[in-house]
Amino acid sequence: MNVFDFSANSLNGQPVNLERFRGQVLLVVNTASACGFTPQYKGLEELHRQYGARGLAVLGFPCNQFGKQEPGTEEEIGAFCEKNYGVTFPMFAKVDVNGDEAHPLFKFLKEEKPGVLGTEGIKWNFTKFLVGRDGEVVKRYAPQTAPADIADDIEKLLG
Repeated sequence: MNVFDFSANSLNGQPVNLERFRGQVLLVVNTASACGFTPQYKGLEELHRQYGARGLAVLGFPCNQFGKQEPGTEEEIGAFCEKNYGVTFPMFAKVDVNGDEAHPLFKFLKEEKPGVLGTEGIKWNFTKFLVGRDGEVVKRYAPQTAPADIADDIEKLLG
């Protein structure tokens, strides 16, 4: 099993099979519009623009589980990301990343790359998972890790 075995709904409600990203390097991020880390949208978009043509896909998954920092509808989230940060990378419908209702993709990501001291739970918005072209989870990054600080790892996977 790997990341390409999952699917999720896009912001407009359409199912997206992650198989469509097979062969690409993925950066999967749980996002929020009212978080102290929200300005990372800018850095994520820069990674998307810098490496997209070489095979990177940034995938944003809004989540309202941390401090209720993503209260908006999917339409509001999309408008916010585009207007404030010029986001053009794929954004998905709001998901839970922890608990019984956690999206299966995030359950898988957490199992593959646990956090500090082996804890699986995601601690906050903007936790990032880097996935290789083969769909295997390579690395997990803390919310405070700036997108630019992931560039070297992305470069290695892009080859």
